[in-house]
Amino acid sequence: MPYLLMFVTLLHLITLAMLFIATMEKSWWVWDGMENSDLWYNCRFDNATGSWLCSSSKETEWLQAVQVLMVLAVVFSSVSFLVFLGQLFTMSKGGLFYFTGLCQVFAGLTSFCAALIYTLRNREILPDSKDLTSGHFGYCFILAWVCVPLLLFSGIIYVHLRKRE
Repeated sequence: MPYLLMFVTLLHLITLAMLFIATMEKSWWVWDGMENSDLWYNCRFDNATGSWLCSSSKETEWLQAVQVLMVLAVVFSSVSFLVFLGQLFTMSKGGLFYFTGLCQVFAGLTSFCAALIYTLRNREILPDSKDLTSGHFGYCFILAWVCVPLLLFSGIIYVHLRKRE
C-alpha cells in the first residue's frame, strides 16, 4: 500500500507539472522552427537580434475556450493535490479519496476538451496570415494529450485508494 501511495503521489506531481508546462509554454503550433504559436502569444525568432519577438494571440472564442479549459485543468489538479494532502492527515482509517479522484477526473476531462477543441478548430485559432500546411503541432499540444489518460487514470486510482495507517 505505501508503494501505491507513493506511485499515485508521484504520478500526480508529474501530471501537474506537465499540465502547467503545456498551459504556459509557447509551442502548441510550430512553423519551421522559427515561428510558433501557443495559447497566449504568437512568436517568431529574429535572427538579427537573436531573440524571440512575441505578440498577443488574436482573441477568438475558440482560443478563449482552450485557454479557460487548460487553466481549469491546472486548477482542478492543484486543488486535488492539496485536498489529497489534507485528507492524508485528517481522514479516518479506511476512508476513500473520492473528492481527490473527482477533481483529477475533472482535470482530465477539461484537458481533453481543450486539446480536442484545439485539434478541431486550429484553423480558426491560429493567425490568418500563416499557411497551416507548413506547420505542425508542438510539444505542448502533445503534452496536453498525454496528460488526459494520466489524469483519468490517477483519478480512478484515487477513487479506489483507501487510507491505511
